Amino acid sequence: MTTTTMSRTKTYDMVYIAVLAVIIAICSWISIPTTVPFTLQTFAVFLSVGILGGKRGTFTVLIYILLGAVGVPVFAGFSGGMGILLGQTGGYIVGFLGSALVMWGLEKVIGRKTWALAVQMAAGLIVCYAVGTAWFMVVYARTTGVVGLGTVLGWCVIPFIIPDVIKIVLALVLSKRLSSALKMQQ
Repeated sequence: MTTTTMSRTKTYDMVYIAVLAVIIAICSWISIPTTVPFTLQTFAVFLSVGILGGKRGTFTVLIYILLGAVGVPVFAGFSGGMGILLGQTGGYIVGFLGSALVMWGLEKVIGRKTWALAVQMAAGLIVCYAVGTAWFMVVYARTTGVVGLGTVLGWCVIPFIIPDVIKIVLALVLSKRLSSALKMQQ
């Protein structure tokens, strides 16, 4: 690979990472009004890793979280700042990074075929739920009082399972189509 080709590839990588970090932010602002409203953040996280692969997808999620941490309003409800990350639901945002890391690790083990990407996304969702739920329980206990795991799962996980599975299916289909359309080098 020539220096010019390597430089162009790095430039494309930076552009793709930046664009997908913006897409995660935009998807965090989209709230679907159901009995329990939900955003499209997890969809965009899975889409980013699905399109860019584990390494670049993880950098995308990290950049999104860092933008929010410094106060850029990229989180749900046009919010940002460390207060959001350290709040009750901040663990789910941090869990996005855990999701991307798990997807990256599994990508190295089982590859990037469609079935493998589906397994990676499902595992990533489980990690996001685990990190976010544990975080919620700790913060809630400090601010309000001890709460049981079943109660937290009922508040923070169970209502979101079906929408999140739908988001995984959509992210899987779109990431496969967009990856080939962009001819991403994995």
